[in-house]
Amino acid sequence: MSNKEEPTFRIQPHPAKEKDNNPQPGPDLSNRPGFEAYKAGGPQVLSDEQLSKLEKPLSREELRKRAEELNK
Repeated sequence: MSNKEEPTFRIQPHPAKEKDNNPQPGPDLSNRPGFEAYKAGGPQVLSDEQLSKLEKPLSREELRKRAEELNK
């Protein structure tokens, strides 16, 4: 133990260096309907037709009644 050498460290090559380093989304990421939301570009403004199809919001009293029913 009198011969104390400094430890040497080596950096291992990244596995992607052997392959192409630019990953492309495959069919799983580009064709699944669950990922369509991530392709939207910016805020979505609803048209009048879409707004008319939405149900009317409940009043505060109706929401309180519903909360009481659910919390029983």
